[in-house]
Amino acid sequence: MKMFEEYNIDLTGKNVVIIGRSNIVGKPLSQCCLAKNATVTICHSRTKDLKEHTKRADILIAAIGKAKFVTKDMVKEGAVVIDVGINRTEEGKLVGDVDFEKVEKISSYITPVPGGVGPMTIAMLMNNVIKAAKEQSNENSTF
Repeated sequence: MKMFEEYNIDLTGKNVVIIGRSNIVGKPLSQCCLAKNATVTICHSRTKDLKEHTKRADILIAAIGKAKFVTKDMVKEGAVVIDVGINRTEEGKLVGDVDFEKVEKISSYITPVPGGVGPMTIAMLMNNVIKAAKEQSNENSTF
């Protein structure tokens, strides 16, 4: 969500498609996007006609754990693509759920793997730890 904020991407009225329904990423992210007034579709392993859903997405978020699963033909021209996946190829190369090299050519924004969501997750975790420590410190000083 911080990435959308930082790049001034307004989710209001946007069609957000999330591939993945995990309790750690897919479901919480859907709630966050709904809170920003997006229209949210969650797709998963049993979704019929997945490509039909992804082609309509203004914002496509991939969080399924399958290397280069999202291909160029699944993405609408100009879409924002967030790749949450972390996968290793047989050669040991780290890649995401999105075929970055091909999808990058048609997307308006795209997160790389490595170097995209992962470092942002760590940064936000540290931010929350600092915030919690400050709040705890303030609580202890009121005795």
